Amino acid sequence: MFVIGLIGGIGSGKSSVSAILNSLGVDVIDADKVGHEAYTPDSEGWRKVISAFGQDIVGPENEIDRKKLGSIVFSDPSEMEKLNKLMHPIIHDLVEEKIQNLADQGINVVVLEAAILIEANWQDLTDEIWLAKANREVVIERVQLRNNFSREEIIKRIESQMSNNDREKHADIVIDNDGTIEQLEETVKTLWQSRVNGRVT
Repeated sequence: MFVIGLIGGIGSGKSSVSAILNSLGVDVIDADKVGHEAYTPDSEGWRKVISAFGQDIVGPENEIDRKKLGSIVFSDPSEMEKLNKLMHPIIHDLVEEKIQNLADQGINVVVLEAAILIEANWQDLTDEIWLAKANREVVIERVQLRNNFSREEIIKRIESQMSNNDREKHADIVIDNDGTIEQLEETVKTLWQSRVNGRVT
């Protein structure tokens, strides 16, 4: 099993890269979706988060109210750190289980799309790390079109994340995504041929 860790900040085109790889036949594990699974009622993550943050974050259907939890952790870095220390190991183990399940099915290559892969220390799950990145002005324009956020809000989000310079220290492959989707497809397909294709046959 060959696991590509795919990282990148907001507006970098990380999801576009994983979609292109998926269209080429590669299975993709989306760490964000696995993260949502980790909060399932009565799961280990659910119990630990309620124990740490109190019953006030539990909604009417026994689910964790992500907005209430978000208002706590986004306003206090120490609370965010507390949540990450609880949840990152749980999500790591869920991802590892999914990778193993795919390996058991005879799948040879998988992409783990995880924006916080480096910050969460999940490098042990991957064989190679690919970084999608784009120029700041390109990112701002993309996110404005997609999410309708203000320029100030986007800059705040960019600056709250790890910088591309720091991400590059961990990346085996850097995908510059300042151009069109067609150019990105061409780049990813070339990488597929040179680094992945032989591994799935």
